[in-house]
Amino acid sequence: MGAGIAEACARAGLDTVVAESDTAAARAARERIAVSLERAVQRGKLDRISAEDALSRLLFTGDLEDLANRQLVIEAVTENPDTKIEVFAALDKIVENPGSILATNTSAIPIMRLGMATGRADKVVGLHFFNPVPVLPLVEVVSSLHTSADTLATVEAFARDALGKTTVRSRDRAGFVVNALLVPYLLSAIRMAESGYASAQDVDTAMELGCAHPMGPLKLADLIGLDTVEAIAESLYQEFKEPLYAPPPLLQRMVQAGLLGRKSGRGFHTYGRG
Repeated sequence: MGAGIAEACARAGLDTVVAESDTAAARAARERIAVSLERAVQRGKLDRISAEDALSRLLFTGDLEDLANRQLVIEAVTENPDTKIEVFAALDKIVENPGSILATNTSAIPIMRLGMATGRADKVVGLHFFNPVPVLPLVEVVSSLHTSADTLATVEAFARDALGKTTVRSRDRAGFVVNALLVPYLLSAIRMAESGYASAQDVDTAMELGCAHPMGPLKLADLIGLDTVEAIAESLYQEFKEPLYAPPPLLQRMVQAGLLGRKSGRGFHTYGRG
């Protein structure tokens, strides 16, 4: 997700710094974006000069300190509350301009929790992109009780005018709009496969051909990442305490086994490398 957001920003002509956990991860991020841009060229979605220009606008680093002069920082680390809170507390000290906005791409963690880790809760906002970011047009804009109207207007204009996205607003509740509706559907599909009611392939085929969905629910869960699906489900369950949000045992076991979907090569389906 972070690479996709960075690519979208660079393709929009913005000077973009990509901060990873270390230099090795920064090199991997550069390679990931370069491959994505080349794929866009090969598919006729982007011309060669525009792809090269986009890559030239990206600076890759393994040091958060390199974000000190940024006007907008979009956090896209793992969907873990403690990790995100740690990052926001660090960014609050690093980003020099007190008017700079700190945004999160979280799928379900309350914006308020992240904002309160900083001294600028009015400048903390949710910007939830969808995967793959360069392709999907939607961004959810999520404000906490502290997020200012100016912050909200600024990030909406950024997503809409700079990136060409369509925005929808959501209140600060777990799952926002899309995942509050989507994740119970994915969990129902997992329970159906878990019970032996239907195979993973048949569940996906039924929804693709019977409901004209472009991708079945278990393929979609694999694409999102089963660890991310579990984390979102946990956040939803913690907030609402409704059984439909609870992660099924099969999902928990697959995450424990490292069967995370596309990114690990195996989830409810098996994927070839490359």
